[in-house]
Amino acid sequence: MAYDSYELLRVRVDSGIARATIDHPPINLIDLPLIIELDRLGREVEADESARVVILDSADPEFFAAHADVTLIQALPADDSTRHSELSDFHRIVDRFRTMPKATIAVIEGIARGGGSELALSFDMRFAAIGRAILAQPEVAVGIIPGGSGTQRLHRLVGRGRALEIVLGADDIDAVTAAEWGYVNRALPDTELHPFVDALAARIASFPAEAIARAKSAVDAALPDPIDGLLTEDQLFRACLGDPEAHPRMAAFLAAGGQTREVEVRGFPTGSLGS
Repeated sequence: MAYDSYELLRVRVDSGIARATIDHPPINLIDLPLIIELDRLGREVEADESARVVILDSADPEFFAAHADVTLIQALPADDSTRHSELSDFHRIVDRFRTMPKATIAVIEGIARGGGSELALSFDMRFAAIGRAILAQPEVAVGIIPGGSGTQRLHRLVGRGRALEIVLGADDIDAVTAAEWGYVNRALPDTELHPFVDALAARIASFPAEAIARAKSAVDAALPDPIDGLLTEDQLFRACLGDPEAHPRMAAFLAAGGQTREVEVRGFPTGSLGS
């Protein structure tokens, strides 16, 4: 399969491993163009019989994926709090990396907040660079909730108490802490991260595709069906959009320099968002 004409992702397949690198300056913002390419990547790699493992990383040493574009959230309807019967577009896109019959691995070397964290959480495994990787779900600080699977994935990985600390605390989590909690599989030094992931991916890719797919399905069968939880998260996320503080806080976030490289590297500007 030819992975050509991508503009924000670099995609290559070799020896059973599909490697996709996000390259979307200045901060790998999960905006509509990147969402479209992630959707295409998921559909194409799922159908590619030559790929048994998928690795997602970033070309930017400071950003895996900053977060979802707040201007997209601001444009969503604020008057729909009904429960939908189908997954939202973003849920559907990221959940494909969980359900596809391939092993999926996210390599986090920089910031992964909000939707960037949720994208990584949807992969089967996550590996993070010590001293560089930062993960967070800061949505509550801007008056909404994680709406791209964070409330559902975190609970299963780290437990209820730590999931609530991450979601309600809206603070950055370093790689070592993330590994201790189960947010990521392992935290590794810079020089060891890619060699470890490459060796793991090569080992998995050497096994029969059918065995990989069936083993993944069997492991997933041990957990409750996550779709119901995702539908509830989506409903509650959309309900937040009608809250009186949500849009002023999102506007304050952007006014404080949110979505600019300088401010995002320094930290999510939660302190200036109160009413």
